[in-house]
Formats: sequence, structure tokens, C-alpha cells
Amino acid sequence: MQSRKSHGDINVLDLSFSSPERRGILLFLDLLGLNGAFLLSLYLRPDIHFSLSLVARHPVWLLLLNALWLFFGYFFQVYDLEKAGVLRAAFPGVLQAAILTAGIFPFIPYLPPALPGSRAPLFITILLPVVFIAAGRAIYLLVFSQLMFRRRVLIIGAGWAGRTVAEAILEHGGSIYQLLGFVDDDPAKQDTILEIDYRDSQDNGKISSALPILGARKDLADLILHQRIATLVLAVTDDLRGGMLQTVIDTLQFGVQVFPMPVLYEQLTGKVPVQHIGDHWSVSMPVAHPGTQASWHFVKRLFDIFWASLGLVFLGLAYPVIALAIYIDSPGPILYTQERVGRYGKPYRVHKFRSMVVDAETKGAVWASENDVRVTRVGRLLRKLHIDEFPQFVNILKGEMSVVGPRPERPEFVEELAGEIPFYRVRHAVKPGMAGWGLIHQGYSASKQDALVKLQYDLYYIKHQSFWLDLYILERTIVDALTFRGR
Repeated sequence: MQSRKSHGDINVLDLSFSSPERRGILLFLDLLGLNGAFLLSLYLRPDIHFSLSLVARHPVWLLLLNALWLFFGYFFQVYDLEKAGVLRAAFPGVLQAAILTAGIFPFIPYLPPALPGSRAPLFITILLPVVFIAAGRAIYLLVFSQLMFRRRVLIIGAGWAGRTVAEAILEHGGSIYQLLGFVDDDPAKQDTILEIDYRDSQDNGKISSALPILGARKDLADLILHQRIATLVLAVTDDLRGGMLQTVIDTLQFGVQVFPMPVLYEQLTGKVPVQHIGDHWSVSMPVAHPGTQASWHFVKRLFDIFWASLGLVFLGLAYPVIALAIYIDSPGPILYTQERVGRYGKPYRVHKFRSMVVDAETKGAVWASENDVRVTRVGRLLRKLHIDEFPQFVNILKGEMSVVGPRPERPEFVEELAGEIPFYRVRHAVKPGMAGWGLIHQGYSASKQDALVKLQYDLYYIKHQSFWLDLYILERTIVDALTFRGR
């Protein structure tokens, strides 16, 4: 939150909160509700003589409780500001995390307060945190979704990049930002209105927003002060030089937050905008990503071996049933192998259960479509459950793949896509994976446009890969499989 902007007779208290501040507010409300509910549940239990000194003698109670909340909170992404600001999306993950935290906590041996003889106090112990945390989230939703608490945004540049980031702000940042319009030096654009089409976060339908061109660069200072602008977005692909650089420097005296378009777009969407990076590539590309660290490779390899070993046990038990179902539905080979491009661009053979008819590609490599007629009935079920990928656990143990990473692509498509899409080969900086950030957000590629979107997600994953992100992606993949949301 900024304190004040002043210029002449303008002196306005700025109540807009940045993303880190909003997450801090959410964390404060959650921990206040969680710990307050725990203390109240202790007070209400007839078998415990409650006092603050009792809690002080057992700090491990609160430490464990809060650690559980942070673990499940991260797992269910309860600090995703886009979800926290939308009524329909705000509560499911929070309630799941609260129920698991409050439900598991009493049953950890020796550490929490002893379990009561009666079940009623235990019910209170579980119910109160859920209610208190949900109440805190409702307060956040009611208060901080108001316009006075949103950051007022102005975009510098009304071209393709400006329209793209405007769409991202409207679609993903509506509860955080209030987008006022653009500034642009093109005389033909002055005093015009741009129609920005975007997907509504409430009902997922397409809507349009009319945003004005409010002036040119020379008007920035007055616009910042009179429109109470808190954030500027630089939607220009050229490096900052001359007049533009001086303009940006001049605006900093007013305490505004300045974002290059690729940086804000990445934060809002979880994608790297490869077509709009321009001279901002150094802050938008995965140059010094975690994959360059030896310690991360060691942790990742242990992670892969554990899950691949677990998966092969399941595969061994289920193989006879799966093989019989495939053969009865479509006689022919049970497994098939196909060449894919792995880390460093090296080809390898990937293993899969056959989910298409025999000789499905007699005329060469073809993109798989959503309702591909080549897919068999059993194959469609295997794809929905992601079971067709299970033989790739062998590839993982061999070190050719990882459990989580960009989905591997066929050499024919790689050569074609690398020639048309900027930075496409960067996705080969890490091992391909069975599950991936792009897969859970966008699904499988069925066209060149899909491949471009998938690349944007893949680059984001390469930049931000971590043990916790891998866990989240794996959890989302399992949930998608169990709910038949595979492709």
C-alpha cells in the first residue's frame, strides 16, 4: 500500500494493496482464525483446564498446527489471489485445506493435546477452525474486492502487447487491479476506445470491456496524479532508451509500481509471453533457472525414482487387465513405442499403452484432436485416466524422463515448431515429464497454436520448478485423472 501522492493541491491517501501485501493480509486472517479457533476449542473442552500458560508450555501445538495449514494451504493454492477474489473460487481450496489441517492435527501421536474421551469436543476442535478461516476469507472477499482497495493501472502502449496484457489483467487480475486505459504516442489512437475481449472469471463466458486511450507519454505525470495511478505497465517490446527511459524515471518520483509487460503477464497467467518478450528477454526467460543447480537435480532424481517405483508396482498389478481390455477392443499390439525429443534435444523411445487403432498414422505424423476417430473405446478411457502413459515409468527409471516436466514432442513436430515459434528449443533444457504445468492448464497440443500456448506454460515451469511445484502438478494430474478430465 502506498502512503500518499501529492502535487499542488492533490493529496490523496492511496489504499491500494500490492500482491505481496494482499497475500500477507490473507495469511494474517487465516492464521488468526486458525489459532483463535484452536484456543477457543481448548477453552470449551471440559477435560482440559485452559490457560495461556498451558499453551506457553506446549508451543509445539501451535507450531505443528500452523505448519500443517501452510503445507495444505500451499498444496491447494489458497494464496492464489485470482481465486481469493472470486466468490465461486474463493472457498473450495480453503475449506479443503482447513478440514485436512483440523482433521489430521488431533490424531498426530503425542504432539497435540490428548484426544478427549467424548467425540463432541473433537468435533468442535475440527469445526471451529473451518468456520473461523472461512469467515476471514469472507471478510477479505467483501472488503478488499472494493474499488478503493484495487491498484489503479495504466498501460503504456496500445499495440498488440498492450492489448494482450490488458486481456490478462481483466481476466486474471480483476480483483486486484482496476485497469483505467492506455497511453500511446500514436496520434491516430488519441481519444479512441479499444474493445478488449476476455473470459469472465465468474461464469467463464466471453465478455468485452471498453478502455480509452487517455493521452500520450507527455501526459503521464498528470494522469498518475489526477487518476491516482498505482501501477504502470510497459507494453513496449523495444529496450528503454531516450525519451521513454526518461519518462519512466520521472514517474518513479510519484511512487508508482512499474512492470514490464512480460513480467506482469507471467505473474497473472502462469505463462511466459514468448511473442511479446522483445528486449525484456533477460527478465522473462529461464536463464538461471533451478535446473542449473546440482542439488535440484539430486532431489528431482530421488523424487522421480520414488514415484516411478510406486507407479511400476501399480502397473504390474493392473497390466493383465489393461492388456486384455486393449486386445478385446482392438486386436493388435498392447504397447507401442514412438520416438520423442528429450533433454538437450536428444531423441529417445517413449513407451505407451496403445490407445489408437493399429496403423493410425500410415500417412505420417498427425496432431491428435479432441475427439479423434482413431482412438479406440478402451483407449479413450485410458486417456481420460492418464493410464496410457504408465509404461513411461520405465523411461523415468532409465533417466530419459521425469515425473513432472514439459510433455515430450515428436521430432517431426519439433523441427517444424522450432522454426516458427521463438525460444521453442528452450523447453529441452529439462527432462520431459509424464505430468506438466502446461498439461494441467491447457491439456495436450492439437495444433501449432496449442503448442505455442503450451510452450508459454513450459517456460514458466522451467523458471519456477521446485519440489513443491512438482507436488502440486502431480496432485492436480491425479485429481484430473480420477475425475476423468484427461484428454
